[in-house]
Amino acid sequence: MPARAYWQGQIRLALVSIPVEIYSATKSGAQISFKQIHEPSGQPIHYEKIVNGIGPIDTAEIMKGYEVSKGEYVLLEQEEIDAVKLESKKTLELTQFVDASEIDVLYYEKPYFVVPADDLAEEAFIVLREALRRTKKVGLGQLAMRGREYVVSLKPCGRGMVLETLRYADEVHKAQGYFREIPDEKPDNDLLDLAEALIEKKSGPFEPQEFHDRYVDALRELIERKRETGGKKIIEDKGDEASSRGSNVVDLMAALKKSMESGAKAANDEKPAPAKKPAAKKAAAKPAPKDAAEKKPAARKRA
Repeated sequence: MPARAYWQGQIRLALVSIPVEIYSATKSGAQISFKQIHEPSGQPIHYEKIVNGIGPIDTAEIMKGYEVSKGEYVLLEQEEIDAVKLESKKTLELTQFVDASEIDVLYYEKPYFVVPADDLAEEAFIVLREALRRTKKVGLGQLAMRGREYVVSLKPCGRGMVLETLRYADEVHKAQGYFREIPDEKPDNDLLDLAEALIEKKSGPFEPQEFHDRYVDALRELIERKRETGGKKIIEDKGDEASSRGSNVVDLMAALKKSMESGAKAANDEKPAPAKKPAAKKAAAKPAPKDAAEKKPAARKRA
């Protein structure tokens, strides 16, 4: 567990208060970061804090200001901002419980692990966790972190709980504006059956470790090739991408059938080929020539 919690406070449910600590549940993945370089000298470019008519200034002289009118600012000290009294800075009060399915996926923003702050808080923590699990509900409340108050959800996760910050309603675009032009019609049943069969064929458990950032891998390869060639310009061939983007599926039924057939062919290719029948059995199945049949009795008389 990290040495320092992202937030410390208490969860309050009616008259019950549970001291907890919150830790970020995610981390930044592998990324390729670039710096701006002055090509003639090969040196990185730096940026300075500059005031119009004055020039570069010291960062200690910088304050936060809110523009109330054109060119007029109200200046605030950081201590003044930190001193703003808000109950949710130290307390997450659960004010409502809803089914998880009622919260649209668009509202979820970032997850955090929630753990009891000490041994004394464990009993109440476990009771709340199991009550949420048994009722299949998600707790809702508001919480202030790092200069902002969030709407948050709380739900069980293994032995602990997960808190997720949610976006406010005015931060989410209305889907109708984007989906309005999509026809409201039922698909052909045969097409739907084929699509469902294809989905079922490709269904399986979610294994996140199977996925990785291929763009980052490609950039690393490009950087290594660039270094090996001494800075020679390298341009990847994008012909295949352009051709695939320009293709158009005319017959959806044929495309779905072909997808199913290709999957079945791949499965059959993995099966061992059936063993061939011995040649001797084929020869035995042929009728004996008439002359040979007539000679056999004569041989038995000589014996």
